[in-house]
Amino acid sequence: MKKTLLSFSLWLTLLFLAGCNLPNAAPDSAATLQALYTAQAGTLQALQTQAVVATVAPPTLGLPTLPALPTSTIAVQFPSPIPPTTQPVVVTRCDQAAFVRDVTIPDNTTFGSSSSFTKTWRIQNTGTCAWTTSYALVFSSGSQMGGPAAVNLPRSVSPGDTVDVSVNLTSPASTGTYRGDWLLRNSAGALFGLGAQANSPVFVQIKVAANLTGIYDFVANYCSADWRSAAGDLGCPGNVDGKKGFAIAIDKPKLENGITENRPGLLTVPENVNNGYLSGYYPPFEVKNGDRFRATIGCEYGANGCNVLFRLDYQIGNGSIKTFWKFAEAYEGQVYNVDVDLSALKGETVKFILTAHANGSAANDRPIWLAARIERLSNLITPTYTPTATFTVTATGTATVTSTATATSTATATATSTVTPTGTATSTATSTATATETPTPTATATNTVGP
Repeated sequence: MKKTLLSFSLWLTLLFLAGCNLPNAAPDSAATLQALYTAQAGTLQALQTQAVVATVAPPTLGLPTLPALPTSTIAVQFPSPIPPTTQPVVVTRCDQAAFVRDVTIPDNTTFGSSSSFTKTWRIQNTGTCAWTTSYALVFSSGSQMGGPAAVNLPRSVSPGDTVDVSVNLTSPASTGTYRGDWLLRNSAGALFGLGAQANSPVFVQIKVAANLTGIYDFVANYCSADWRSAAGDLGCPGNVDGKKGFAIAIDKPKLENGITENRPGLLTVPENVNNGYLSGYYPPFEVKNGDRFRATIGCEYGANGCNVLFRLDYQIGNGSIKTFWKFAEAYEGQVYNVDVDLSALKGETVKFILTAHANGSAANDRPIWLAARIERLSNLITPTYTPTATFTVTATGTATVTSTATATSTATATATSTVTPTGTATSTATSTATATETPTPTATATNTVGP
């Protein structure tokens, strides 16, 4: 019974479905076949796709991951063109010189009229040729100041070496500023000088003021000084045979340049020990503005090996001793003029000290201070004594002397007086008798001091 009902229901369903799908017209067999083909093809494609998806790919062996190799970009650089540059051309000259320094007489040093001095330059050979003693320093232009036309070099000078060249000059008679130019001359007679073009001169430039007059003579008054060395006080004149050092005056000394001077000099020999010294302490002296210390210095002729330091020291009151000026001198055949302005001490009462100090061994040291003195402009000089000062006259000529203090004396017009800052002067006149008298000095009295 149940099977009958189920079959009946199935048939009803099929009929209903068939009724729904019945076409209004007769079916197209070709279209139906085409549809079936299409469905089959789609089904086949789907099955193939599923087969592909279901296929399990076989496992593959994994390769190790290698680090990336560094890559470099090779930049090809082409050299940039270098613009041409002009390189300085070093011109080498056979004869060429350079100024090193003024050894003596700095520029614009002041002199009195007609004063003698020695100008020394230190010059370097900057050329490629050696200078021989046939080379010379020659006057070129300006004021010759009484100097020579030429002076030969004192020795040969290799390239790079230096030499001191000196000329003896005299200041003009008139006041003013003067300059003289000097060039070098080689053995062939060609002139040359300083600078890149080797044509610039060395020069000396001085000022000439009103006459300077000596007011203190260190040589004439050397025994008024207290002479000392490390051995103690030495007395004056010194013992020339001793080894403790000594000072003596020489009327006409012969210096290392071979010239016998007409001016007196002071020989100051230091103690004969290594680095020995000798110092002379002079009485107090009041310095005025414009005062100058002047001298010519050098070693005594024949004192080969002389090597000494000249010093002008000073002391104010009981203060410490200080050096005002110094100069190292060795025996080389030249002498040097000293011209030192003392104006820095103006208004001070000063003890000046002349010192000679050995550079090493003192065995051959024989230094000379020629005409050492202090000079002052003549228009600034005033008498250092009062009109009632007492003069002591030693006479060797003919004189008539009364019993009173008034005397009439016949003497020459020339007298030499040594004036110290204290106002006492010792005057020597020519007469035939010896007398002590009190003359009446006048403001026009002439006192000649120094050499």
